[in-house]
Amino acid sequence: MKNKLLKILIPGMLLAPLTVFGGNFDGSNSLLCVSIEINECLPGEGCSLVTATSVDAPQFIKVDFENNTLTGDRTAGQEKKSAIERMETVDGKLMLQGAEDGIEAIRDGIGWTLSITQSNGKMVLTGSGENVGFVIFGACTTL
Repeated sequence: MKNKLLKILIPGMLLAPLTVFGGNFDGSNSLLCVSIEINECLPGEGCSLVTATSVDAPQFIKVDFENNTLTGDRTAGQEKKSAIERMETVDGKLMLQGAEDGIEAIRDGIGWTLSITQSNGKMVLTGSGENVGFVIFGACTTL
């Protein structure tokens, strides 16, 4: 009986990190979100899977509702902070939006939308700029 229980529990424990347990995803608690899959899209080339490192995107993003900011560390270690300019709930998803200039003196500004499903914390972060778009799938948990 004990072996049968272990055979059931061990796969479940291995899959647990892929699932978000509980949490309040309505904007009342700060969140930590992880990028699981990142797609970079270019005109005429379509979209391709990339790594956070290759596009200098943060792997982890802290959503701070008290200060209305998203914060993450770039590949080189510098912290990047972006203001949440709009927040709205639509069809059971918390939608956050903002825009960023990117790196000073480089024409790399983007507009972004972060959609967090309130029932399970799954997230989709999109960013669009000049001749590039990003779609990042991931999950969030409360802090």
